[in-house]
Amino acid sequence: MAVSANRLELMQIADAVAREKLIDKSIVLDAMAESIEKAARARYGLETNIRADINDKTGEIKLQRLLEVVDRVEDVDTQIDLESAKRRNQAAKIGDHIGELLPPMDFGRIAAQSAKQVIVQKVRDAERDRQFEEFKDRVGEIINGTVKRVEYGNVIVDLGRAEAIIRRDELIPREQYRYGDRVRAYIYDVRREQRGPQIFLSRTHPQFMAKLFQMEVPEIYDGVIEIRSVARDPGSRAKIAVISNDSGIDPVGACVGMRGSRVQAVVGELQGEKIDIIPWSPEAAGFIVNALQPAEVAKVVLDEEKERIEVVVPDEQLSLAIGRRGQNVRLASQLTGWDIDILTEEEESGRRQAEFNDNTNTFVEGLNVDEVVGQLLASEGFTELEEVAYVDAQEIATIEGFDEETANELQARAREFLEKQEQELDDERKRLGVQDDMREVPGMTTAMMVALGKSEDDIKSLEDFAGCIADDLIGWNERKDGEMIRHPGILDEFELSRVQADEMIMAARLASGMVTEEDLKEPELIEEEETVEEDTRAAVINVIEDQSV
Repeated sequence: MAVSANRLELMQIADAVAREKLIDKSIVLDAMAESIEKAARARYGLETNIRADINDKTGEIKLQRLLEVVDRVEDVDTQIDLESAKRRNQAAKIGDHIGELLPPMDFGRIAAQSAKQVIVQKVRDAERDRQFEEFKDRVGEIINGTVKRVEYGNVIVDLGRAEAIIRRDELIPREQYRYGDRVRAYIYDVRREQRGPQIFLSRTHPQFMAKLFQMEVPEIYDGVIEIRSVARDPGSRAKIAVISNDSGIDPVGACVGMRGSRVQAVVGELQGEKIDIIPWSPEAAGFIVNALQPAEVAKVVLDEEKERIEVVVPDEQLSLAIGRRGQNVRLASQLTGWDIDILTEEEESGRRQAEFNDNTNTFVEGLNVDEVVGQLLASEGFTELEEVAYVDAQEIATIEGFDEETANELQARAREFLEKQEQELDDERKRLGVQDDMREVPGMTTAMMVALGKSEDDIKSLEDFAGCIADDLIGWNERKDGEMIRHPGILDEFELSRVQADEMIMAARLASGMVTEEDLKEPELIEEEETVEEDTRAAVINVIEDQSV
């Protein structure tokens, strides 16, 4: 059968569109068929069920009206009775559709324009789906493209098969791009949106620098060296923490390269951004000291619960440790995930002196003694009256200038002061309306009960306390924009650990009946009843016996 010129042209158009848009030819043919169906319905009636089939080899178009087989015909344009249907197809039954061939039709100008819109829309949707499927799994890769245009500081990049955008805030400061410039960027997000897939690129993302090192350093690509964390101040300075899985390879030296060739290649791509390469360490204190390079650190004090560290540096190293506009300490904090407080040795000494004076005043006021006695207790490491009241009297008696009688007198005064203080707190608790049953919680003190009663949550009963969570009591930390934000808890001043808070809350829930001991028991595994038939069981036993032999 010869293929007519217009049919041949139809197939050529379908091939050309499929190749240009990089989509399957069948999608183009389906779009054409749908457009023909739409035009035919405009001629034969919108309620008519019409199907167009295009032969993908010859381009022949078969147009037919589908009629539903029913018992009783109500609409002759869409339905046919069973008897008439059987005359056309003996296998026809109720609910089937019978095809009725329609004569070839000439498209008018309006019908042709409508068909063209359908084809264009279908092809565009297929192209968008293809672009999304192609790039959705490439998030986290570096890609090269050509600048197509610049709109309000945002750079539109031609990737060949798609367009992407580098928003103004994702460009390195002072970077300028013009039409036709080559650009390399990091794919950090691909979204399916109404106007088509949106591919977002970045040159400021920390992982952009990590991927550049992976391209320049073979050991990173091979997995011998790992990049554990990255912190960047785009266009100015960056820190990268690396560790080697091979003790014979220096991770910092491998990243720097011969005469700095490897790191300089990355610096060049990042518009001269200075990069500190830090050896990663599982020990938090050592890692943080390394991260603060080039500053020298004299001493560190860790608070693991709050992920906060105090770093003491010599006075002349303070500006170097903080960096210009706090850059060095900010990047070190982002790199390590810890909040870092920088103190000079002079400031740290002053703080220790202030703590010593506060402890001294506590003993002078609480024990009604002169300042010298208070200083002696503070210098021996005592910080609270509770320690003086309940420690072994011999520990106090061994302090120079004290004897056993003095120790007993100091302990008696400490206990008397604490009892008076406890009575005042209990009066305050009653005034606030905090119930006595709160004392059933192990570890609960009167001071804690007063703090709970004064809180905005108005916790005054065992049931109220049982409804709390650990974060309510001890607070929580939230990292936002690279900085750790502290949300205080109701019992912050009592320095409870998370484990202690959880235990107190669980004890309250048990005491209040919110949960029972049975609820806390781990469920035992219940063996299912055997449902295997005897012959199957026998076969299994035979297999086991054969294996044992």
